[in-house]
Amino acid sequence: MISVFLVDDHELFLSGVRAELAGDYEVAGWASDVDEAIEQIKETSPDVVLVDVHMSGGGGLAVVTNVLASQPDTRFLALSVSDAAEDVIAMIRAGARGYVTKSILPAELADSIQRVHDGDAVFSPRLAGFVLDAFSDVLPQEHNPDLDQLTNREKEVLRLIARGHAYKQIAKRLAISVKTVESHVSAVLRKLQLSSRYELARWASDRRIV
Repeated sequence: MISVFLVDDHELFLSGVRAELAGDYEVAGWASDVDEAIEQIKETSPDVVLVDVHMSGGGGLAVVTNVLASQPDTRFLALSVSDAAEDVIAMIRAGARGYVTKSILPAELADSIQRVHDGDAVFSPRLAGFVLDAFSDVLPQEHNPDLDQLTNREKEVLRLIARGHAYKQIAKRLAISVKTVESHVSAVLRKLQLSSRYELARWASDRRIV
């Protein structure tokens, strides 16, 4: 069973996440203080660490940096209320494998932990664009044959959906109606054999085409 360590300075949130993960994951421990978290993570060597970003004593950035300096195989997933680009990019540069917001559903969080453990990079849909923009100069641009079946306009809509834009925002940006946006999204979902906007965003993020 995958072992998970939880780092958050809100006790109520910590207890809620522990309850949600029980049964699916082994909770190796938890801490609400940065120094305590660093010490316990090094002692327990969990597979995945869920870490909050904004805490006193250096926050999640300090936890990630200190642990990875001596235990580089530890995988971190940032879990925060913040969706600010600077927070996302700072955590990824420090070594976190993913970044999701606390609005995530329990089932999606469990899936994110599994994916980070398996070596994937995981982001809430709206955040993926921040990371890809920041690292576009070092990420390889691979041709994806699945995109060949989409029209140019469908590709534009796909990328905007993956970046978290609402239908109205996409319609305004592309100077088309909301109904036309809905039609393009339906066509993309059908061609890529996906069932929801969430799946579409994750599909694009996984393939680095956001």
